[in-house]
Parts: sequence; C-alpha cells; structure tokens
Amino acid sequence: MRFDLSEDQALLRGSTRDFLAAEAPLEKTRRTIEHDPRGVDRETWGKLAEMGYLGLVAPAAAGGQGLGAVELAVVCEEVGRTCLPGPYLDVVLAASVLAAAGGQDALLADVVAGRRTAVLARADALYAGETKETTRFANGRVRGTKHFVPFGASADVLLVGTPEGVCLVERPFDTVPLETLDPAQRFVTVQLDHPAKLLGPATLLGAADRLAAVGAGAQLLGIMAKLLETTLEYVQTRRAFNRPIGAFQALQHRLADMLLRVESTRSAVYRAAWAVAAGDAEAALGCATAKAYAGESSRLVCGEAIQMHGGIGFTWELDVHLYFKRAKTLEQHYGGTEQQLERALEAAGL
Repeated sequence: MRFDLSEDQALLRGSTRDFLAAEAPLEKTRRTIEHDPRGVDRETWGKLAEMGYLGLVAPAAAGGQGLGAVELAVVCEEVGRTCLPGPYLDVVLAASVLAAAGGQDALLADVVAGRRTAVLARADALYAGETKETTRFANGRVRGTKHFVPFGASADVLLVGTPEGVCLVERPFDTVPLETLDPAQRFVTVQLDHPAKLLGPATLLGAADRLAAVGAGAQLLGIMAKLLETTLEYVQTRRAFNRPIGAFQALQHRLADMLLRVESTRSAVYRAAWAVAAGDAEAALGCATAKAYAGESSRLVCGEAIQMHGGIGFTWELDVHLYFKRAKTLEQHYGGTEQQLERALEAAGL
C-alpha cells in the first residue's frame, strides 16, 4: 500500500519543521539542558500552545485542533528531528485522556493553552519485568508510588492509572528525581497520598497507549531520519586516503541498511497512525508493532551514526549523542520493546 500525506498534512509537516527550526534549534536545547532545571524553555512552550500544537488531538470545543493520529505522527516526526526538550507528547496524551473522560472542559482548555501541565503517571514498578500494583484509589484518595513520571516535578496535574480507574490528582507532589541517560528529559518518582477524582475506567488508557506508540514511534523515525542525513553529509566531507570515506563500499552498505530501517519504520508508523485514525480492527497490533520496530531500528541507526562519525561521534560538542540518548529513552518509554511485543502477540490472539 502506498501512503501519501494529504495536502493539509503536508502543509502541517512543512510549517512544523519551519516553526521548530526557528523556535527550538539545538543551540537553544543545549542551553535548556545545561541551565534550566525544569528542562523546558517556557518561551518555546508558550509558542507551542499558541500555535495549537498542545491541543493537536483535543476537540475544537476545548480550544484544540481536533486532528487525529496521522497529524500527531507528522508533528512528532518533526519533534524527533529537533530533539525538542519537554513533555510535548506527554501533554498531548493527557489531553486525549481528559477529552475521552469528559467533564473536564476547564482543565482541558488550560492544558491546551499551556496554562497548566498535565501528564500521565502509569508505572508502579521501578524495574522492567516487575508487575507491582502499589497505587490504589479508595475513599476519594489515591495512595501509592508511581515511577518514571515525565516532568512530574513541574506538572500541575497527574492522571494516575489505578486498577479502579484513571484518577485526577492536583499538585503539590512529593517527587524524587530519577537519573536519566537523556539530559533533556526529566523523570521522577511520585509518592501519592492525595485527594483524587475518578475520571473513568482504566480502559481510558488503552487509546492513549495506542497514540503514545504512534507518537513515540514517529519521534524515533524523526531521530533516525535526521541522523541518516547528518551521517551522509559527514561521510561525504570526511576524507581518508585522499577520498571521502563515503566512497568506501563497506560504509555504503551500512548506510543502505540505515536507509532501509528508516523507510521501513516510516511505513510501520504511518500504517499504525492510519489504523488508529480509521478505527481499524488491527490498530492495536499495528501500534505495538510500529513502536517495537522503531525502537529496535533506532538502535542500529543511531549506533551506526555514532560509529561512522568516528572518535568524535560521542563527544559533547557534536549533536549526534543527543539524538542517540533521546532514542534510547524513547525505546523504553511509552511501552518498551518487550512490552510492545507482548501487546502485539495479545492483539494477534497468540
């Protein structure tokens, strides 16, 4: 099947790329990493809200754009290309849950406008493979511990997943920072003993999980595409034995493998996005497969980019390592590869 963006979607891609190039260049990202403990440039965040990106999939009645999963993939691909710091996808996912739950129009409007920040709190376990359920809702309160809450220290609202359903909890929160490979990401452990409002059943998170897989897969696609372009440029300028190193067949084969992974990921991600937007019966399978494949492919593409840049590939001065670290974070966040493969098997009835 050949997939082409519509005219409006192509315009969205072009305008998003231009916007992020102007408002979130890597030089600005580096300053945010090094000098802003919140990990978010408030000026850029305000402009994201002003341009409607925070409300991309939120309904128009709440000030959102009312767009779908394909448009989210388009924007997230560009977000990946710029290594944008901050909880962009996390806020979009939280807005989608608030919209699906209903009855939170004022809060949703604030989130879409950038006046308040809401993120999801999902993980009860600190280590992969653990299956703890320590967070419970009872008697109007949420009690327990959530790990790997993105930008939880600066969030105004948490949407907490519990066996009883999705709960809305407002700050202040007791948080403990977690060490991260990606210096532009902020994860915390949150201790909860808060009054809470039950928004709806835990199944609300199923649709958010599918959007998360599409968004994270698209960010990984953007990262891989950018690193492939960067590496191609480098091997055409770096010389050895009086010729560009890109002229050596061994490197050409490795670059071809990188291109194959990038384009295969593109097909998987946009197929999954289309399935979500169309309400296709295989949307869950497509999303899990796309995220798992994107995570695995990013390992190869980012690793090869580091290697082909030689000794300078992982130095702080070069931008390659920022993309490498973001890809490693995205590979594990929003459902790691192993978890996505389990979801794919379950969706396939195996």
